[in-house]
Amino acid sequence: MTLDKFRPYISKFLDPFVRGFDRVGMSPDGVSVIAGFVAITAGFAFYLGGVAHPVWYAVGAALVFLNGWFDIIDGALARAQGVSSPSGDLLDHVLDRYADIVIIGGLAAGVGDYWLGFLAVTGVVMTSYLGTQAQAVGLDRVYGGLVGRADRLAIIGIVGFLAYPLESFDAGGLSLVGWLLVFLAVVGHLTALQRFFYSWSALE
Repeated sequence: MTLDKFRPYISKFLDPFVRGFDRVGMSPDGVSVIAGFVAITAGFAFYLGGVAHPVWYAVGAALVFLNGWFDIIDGALARAQGVSSPSGDLLDHVLDRYADIVIIGGLAAGVGDYWLGFLAVTGVVMTSYLGTQAQAVGLDRVYGGLVGRADRLAIIGIVGFLAYPLESFDAGGLSLVGWLLVFLAVVGHLTALQRFFYSWSALE
């Protein structure tokens, strides 16, 4: 079960923001780019949380939630303006993947565990890839599985906030952020495999 399925139910909360962006002449692509810059800032904040002061983890967490909010708004704005297009969808997905890489890269660099970071990033990227590859071979885009992007951002944000007061947490030689990377790696690859087998079965 993923949070992505609840997107239609929050549309009424988006209306004031959508109208505001539309009023100032912001395009959906512009919102997507802003979300990308927010993600880069979040990744850098997470890095600082590991090497400078743990309060930066809370800053990074807030920015992750902001990135997720912008990621919802850009699609709603495109529909409101009647400008939904394949090029906009492409830009949104490319920026989302870079956002995932930068955010997880910042977490891994902050704790100095690049191997876990590699496993987490590949799991996340493969999850997203399998979701869109299903569409490329004639199926509907797949959002299911253990953890979707909305779930992932929510978990990263929550753990980011907890990492500040729980900076001394250590279990099995890993900090809270280290265990977050383990979770993202394991669940990411499992979700990717779920999507693969679902698509494979649908094509037979």
